[in-house]
Amino acid sequence: MRGTLYLAWRYLAFHRVKTAILVGAITLIVFLPVGLRVIVNQSSRQLTARAEATPLVIGAKGSPTELTLNTLYFSSDVPARTTYAAASEVADTDLAQAIPMYVRFRVRDQPIVGTTLEYFEFRGLRLAEGRQMAVLGEAVLGSRAAEQLGVGPGDHVVSSPESVFDIAGVYPLRMPVVGVLEFTDSADDDAVFVDVKTAWVIEGLGHGHQDLSQPEAAAGVLRREGNVVVGNASVMQFNEITPDNIDSFHFHGDLSDFPLTAVVVVPPDQRSSALLQGRYQTAELSQVVSPSEVMDELLGTILTVEKFVIAGAVTVGLATLATAFLVFALSLRLRRRERETLFKIGGSRAAVATVMTSEIVAVLAVGVLLALLLTFLTQRYGDVIIRALIR
Repeated sequence: MRGTLYLAWRYLAFHRVKTAILVGAITLIVFLPVGLRVIVNQSSRQLTARAEATPLVIGAKGSPTELTLNTLYFSSDVPARTTYAAASEVADTDLAQAIPMYVRFRVRDQPIVGTTLEYFEFRGLRLAEGRQMAVLGEAVLGSRAAEQLGVGPGDHVVSSPESVFDIAGVYPLRMPVVGVLEFTDSADDDAVFVDVKTAWVIEGLGHGHQDLSQPEAAAGVLRREGNVVVGNASVMQFNEITPDNIDSFHFHGDLSDFPLTAVVVVPPDQRSSALLQGRYQTAELSQVVSPSEVMDELLGTILTVEKFVIAGAVTVGLATLATAFLVFALSLRLRRRERETLFKIGGSRAAVATVMTSEIVAVLAVGVLLALLLTFLTQRYGDVIIRALIR
């Protein structure tokens, strides 16, 4: 028995290219439908849970899906912007709590979420280290964001410029990290949270003034002529809000006109929710969406696509199996002399059949094992795949 298995192994090793192709084909045949099913199940659970925990979202007219994905999962597709007045209007109705959201900028690949402290209470986010943001310019990081950026309380992060060719004077903002949140296994783990006014500073809507008469401002002085100080025109690497200049930071214009990507609306009961939705049915510039309904529609589309993909995978799999069968059959015919040699040296028909069968079983077994390994990895790291697809 050991000898027949050795012969089977030597044959597969000698024809390694053909063996690798057959093993790869078997692996894909088994893995594609199973792996796709795992991804869809995980995405359904994650998307549905967060959507059901978010009653309503108000934003500018546009794609409800884009608005929901940006607000709940901080996707990089920024929806049409509404204004801070939308949050004030909801608050003035006394029908719901209004939480402003401005999700546009990033620190490398981590989204900067401009919001208020009410968001942390709404999501049940708790600090693992440090303290909550208290003044303009401070940042609190989700657990994965802190890990990815390699920072913690006492360190700094800098917002990423949208374009290196931006000469409008909107500089990246350097922000002190004052806290890191506990792990929640949600989109909040990837976020860099700041006050919504800090997000407006990154936008360039708020700025401070540097006092060039101070000694620490020497790098910004071109020359001094008596009591006149002439500043240089050098480009700053980043903007920063410090205890020394925070009092000089201010905003021009009416805050109610400042941009938001969305307003998370938290009504206390179904009656208040229905009244609010009724108010926005005829709105020309705004829309109110129910994230759970949007996600149900999106998942319905995903499931429909999944059926077609699985059907295609099964069809391809059957064709591949048929091809593999033909390859084995052709191989048996081409190996007639090899079988005759085995017979001449005393090999029985049963032994020769065992060698051939062992080769087929070995290819199938390795292919199935690799498919199971890929399925395990997909299940283990499925949330990473889902976050990458959403972002």
